[in-house]
This record gives sequence, C-alpha cells and structure tokens, in this order.
Amino acid sequence: MAIKLIAIDIDGTLINDHQQITPKTVAALKKASAEGVKVVLCTGRPMTGVEAYLEQLGLDDQDQEYVISFNGALAQSTSGNVLVNYSLSFADYADWVNFCLKAGVHSQIETRDFIYTTDQNISHYTVYESALVSMDVRYRTMDQMARDRDHYVVAKAMMVDSKEKIDHAITLMPADFKTRFSIVRSEDFYLEFMHKNASKGQTLEQLGKELNIKQDEIMALGNAQNDNSMIEYAGLGVAMGNSVPETLKIADVTVADNNHDGVAEAVEKYVFNA
Repeated sequence: MAIKLIAIDIDGTLINDHQQITPKTVAALKKASAEGVKVVLCTGRPMTGVEAYLEQLGLDDQDQEYVISFNGALAQSTSGNVLVNYSLSFADYADWVNFCLKAGVHSQIETRDFIYTTDQNISHYTVYESALVSMDVRYRTMDQMARDRDHYVVAKAMMVDSKEKIDHAITLMPADFKTRFSIVRSEDFYLEFMHKNASKGQTLEQLGKELNIKQDEIMALGNAQNDNSMIEYAGLGVAMGNSVPETLKIADVTVADNNHDGVAEAVEKYVFNA
C-alpha cells in the first residue's frame, strides 16, 4: 500500500543536533508533499516551536496541512483550525503540582501561549524549554493560578529536573496518576503529563480518519518514548538510528540517525521506491 501520510517527530528525528533540518531532508519532504503525500509534524512542542520548520518545509499557514502538537493534546491545520483538543482540568493540574512539590521536582505547564511555573526559582530546564520552543515563561503562585483558572487551557504539564530526581519522583507517584493522565518521557529531564486520551498515536489515528487515510497508508518516524504510540499505530513504524532501545524494539524498520538524514532515507526508500 502506498504511503499517503508521513508523521514525523521533530527533536531527535526531523532536526539534527544543531536544531536544523538538513537540505537533503528538506528536499525529500518537499518532493513528497508535491506528490500529494501529507507531511505532518508530530511533536511535544507547542505551535510556537514548530512554525519555523513548517515555513522551511513550505507547509505553514495552510488549511489542508496539519500539525500534531503537545504530544497529541492538540491537532490543527497549520492555518490554526483545531481538529483535536485535549486539555487538563484545573483539578488534575492542582493535584499534579502538589505532588511535584512533595516529590521535590521542578514543574511547569504549557498553554498555547505561555509556559507557567509555580517555582519561584525557575529551573534551568524551564529556561531551556522556553528557548527551544520560542515561548515565554511566566511565574505565578498557586493562589494566582487558582484565581485565574478559567483563563488557562493546560495542554500539558511537565516535570523538569535531573534524571535522578525524576526517576525518584516516579517511584513516589500515586497509582491513580497512570489512569488520570497520559504520561510520556520525552527526555531524561522531561516527564510529561497530558489528558488521559492524548497521545501522538491516538491523535494521528483521528487525523487519518478525518483525511480518509488508512492505517497502512501511514508512516511514522520517531526516536523516543513519546513517539512509540504513533510508531505502533502506523502501518510502517520507523525508528531513527539514535532512538532509545524501547523505540528500536517496537519499530518495523530502522534508518540512519538524525544527524545523517534518516528521515530522507525513510522517505526515499518507503515512499518513492515502494
């Protein structure tokens, strides 16, 4: 079956370690798009962290091109029309942030507009995320967050701390968190919590149905745990050579790493030469 939709993670997949899409990968994706294949960026980032790459690929500000962001919490056209929107309730957020305080880990949330943190001493991981996704940080006390709760649409919550602190926090996590949230680890220093129905795989499935594209007509590429659900769902799941062991294990095929045009390799091999 011919591939009609390519779902691509950004960090560690589409871009190299210098945060760039290489010319070979740009050319391969533009060729696929010109031939009618949907190229859908599927990322944990907010839209602010995606827009520059959409522009580079010629996919920006269009009604018939799509992005899955916040690890599946939001799917929209690149012109801004929302198809899927899963957000966390304030009650879930409040319970989660109280747990983070007890566990001694830094935390933040991301809305469509800002990163918010209740940590007065803002973590350097939050500063890093802000620069990575081009989104400003705002400090708010928990009382301020509660007072203005109706103004926030929480797309995802994140533990942002050292690997060791997050590993320890996981051992303390309430059992019901596993059913209340969709939880993925996108980096050693990021543990992300979304609405329980949000995942890259589930939202990719919904988008495919909206576009009348079958499961076996979808190729998904990624490198980390938060990509696994879409790699498992897609008819062809592709792991980058730099993937974590769990992702390598579940993928159908493996290509070169993100610094050696693995995405271009997959497109050329499984889209153009299939």
